[in-house]
Amino acid sequence: MRGVYVTGWGAGSSSLFQRLLHFTEETGINSLVIDIKDDTGFLSYQSRIPKVNTLQSWKLKIPNPYRLLQTLKQRNIYPIARLVVFKDPFLAETRPDLALKQKNGDIWRDYKGLAWVDPHSKEVWEYNIEIAKEAICLGFPEIQFDYVRFASDGDLSNCVYPHSEGKSKEDVIKEFLLYAREELEPLGAVISADVFGLACSAADDLRIGQKLEKIAEAVPVISPMVYPSHYAKGSYGLGNPDLFPYETVLQSMKDASRRLDGYPVKLRPWLQDFSLGSKYGKKQIEAQIQAVYDAGVRDWIFWNPSCRYEIEKYLTKSYRSSETLVSRPELAEEEGFATPSQVNDPSEKMDTNSQSPQREEALIESGR
Repeated sequence: MRGVYVTGWGAGSSSLFQRLLHFTEETGINSLVIDIKDDTGFLSYQSRIPKVNTLQSWKLKIPNPYRLLQTLKQRNIYPIARLVVFKDPFLAETRPDLALKQKNGDIWRDYKGLAWVDPHSKEVWEYNIEIAKEAICLGFPEIQFDYVRFASDGDLSNCVYPHSEGKSKEDVIKEFLLYAREELEPLGAVISADVFGLACSAADDLRIGQKLEKIAEAVPVISPMVYPSHYAKGSYGLGNPDLFPYETVLQSMKDASRRLDGYPVKLRPWLQDFSLGSKYGKKQIEAQIQAVYDAGVRDWIFWNPSCRYEIEKYLTKSYRSSETLVSRPELAEEEGFATPSQVNDPSEKMDTNSQSPQREEALIESGR
């Protein structure tokens, strides 16, 4: 699978979407990861879920998601629904009983002033799974959960989890993903989860609940965000990992593959198509792809927050038949999906102490 990220606005814009379709034709890209609920907490389309409509937690970015998915199916492009889970400032502000709290009872906010919902809350779980089910009914064959973690920046010493039952963060995240899989796999959907690139090499859960092995026990696909610009100087023995995209991605993928040996899980990393420090062009794109293949991984997705992907940076048509590339995945059969009317991330190991989740969070926000 060879994919790229698309915002809700990008998917709903006729002109930008046509450019994306042309991009896939010219490059052999065969998958689009599309926001159905982003990190503002808003859905990208007019939902028929009663709770969503009561909260008014949707914006009309994609006027006709069913037609969009039919277009992708006709072109044999595999659509993935990206669903941001616990970074949901809208739900947290609208339903403060579901929000993280300060010790004085006020809503807790991160360094950007954004509220988060409590990952322990079963109501939050159910709300997001309901959205995922609707996305499956629309025709998405895969749900990719992002921000499936605890908050990583802000005054965490003043953060209270009102719905906590005393479980560890890594167990809470694992249990949510197991619940999601139990609810969604019977509908024919694939479940995947995004994790910090640090999770590939860090032995602990980064204090955000993302322990690689625990997540591998819950989902069949893991997407580490291994953006080279997000690694601290000295990581993997590299002075500036941003200048060494091949080495950074290769070591991250090797670490993850080693740790997950024997687990029934596939790695599908997020790679970097944005500049944060050094300029990223065709050479850096190809270096990351080669690193993925050299690590024995065959799938990848690129992130560009503006969704403006340049054809010349990517593989050309002549590479489509290359044996090093996987073929376009077949979409799930149309049968079984309802129509809209029926829907009621050999060098030194990384010094993880020098690269905190807070730092990665801040970097991600500038590019993701």
